[in-house]
Amino acid sequence: MGILIRKPGMLASFQDLGRNGFARFGINPGGVMDTAAARISNILCGNPDGEAVLEMHFPAPEIEFTEPVLFSLCGADFGGRLNDSEIEPWRLYAASAGDSLAFSRRVSGARAYLAVSGGFEIERWLGSGSTNIKAAIGGFRGRALIAGDRVGFGRTANRSPAPPLRASSRLLPIYRPIPTVRYVAGAEFELLPEDSRRIFNERLFSISPRSDRMGFRLEGPTVALAEPFELVSSAVNFGTIQLLPDGQLIILMADHQTSGGYPRLANVIPTDLPLVAQLVAGDKVGFHSVSEDESERLCLEFEKDLSLLRAGCRFRLDAID
Repeated sequence: MGILIRKPGMLASFQDLGRNGFARFGINPGGVMDTAAARISNILCGNPDGEAVLEMHFPAPEIEFTEPVLFSLCGADFGGRLNDSEIEPWRLYAASAGDSLAFSRRVSGARAYLAVSGGFEIERWLGSGSTNIKAAIGGFRGRALIAGDRVGFGRTANRSPAPPLRASSRLLPIYRPIPTVRYVAGAEFELLPEDSRRIFNERLFSISPRSDRMGFRLEGPTVALAEPFELVSSAVNFGTIQLLPDGQLIILMADHQTSGGYPRLANVIPTDLPLVAQLVAGDKVGFHSVSEDESERLCLEFEKDLSLLRAGCRFRLDAID
């Protein structure tokens, strides 16, 4: 079979790297909030980077494995325990039939990702297994998991003993409640007067409780344009920072709309989006400007490190097949 949900968690749903390529039809991509953690979790299991994983918040579900499988947990540390043994994130483990995976406390981060070798047997729509809860499609019956749900494993699962695989510390993001994330200036950044630019670059903004997978609303000092400006609804993306009419900011997240009419001040660079994705209400964030060239350099460096991890994991996993 696969896994059995013994106790439900808060909004545990299957997500992958998103339903990309359909924005022109108004279909948002969705997908995991922390793409780095989800990709590393899959790589440790020998899966393609885009395989669907279980995205969990705290309190997280209690899960029973109903057949042997290799699995990994990446992202937030929720004090995971496999039966009576503590387990660390960013490592590969083996579970036997009847083993229980539970979580006791939130140590760091906000979202943890469970991947299993071979992936999960879930529903796909437009090529993606991501759950779109509002549309009730994708993932497991288009909804978050509840007690009693049984989810099968996908392709032939690797049931061999787990080799000692873990992600290099070089790859691990440093989750903290007050990160400074880097951004590239957006199309309307030049419309800010000097004092608002200084506020944007030097002050901290709090994550509002009114945040969700669609966007993180920020609370803090008011930012204003130099002059009133009417913007035709334009394309936005995961990480776009918009200026709202009340002078507050919002960072668009995984379930963002496909277009918007608010000024796009900046875009959080892809390598720093995981730091934002792991924040909770009350945490704070600051911003630091970088060039597009620097953003691309950081992305390429991360992809190079992922390639090295992927090659090492395949070598070790192939050796035990």
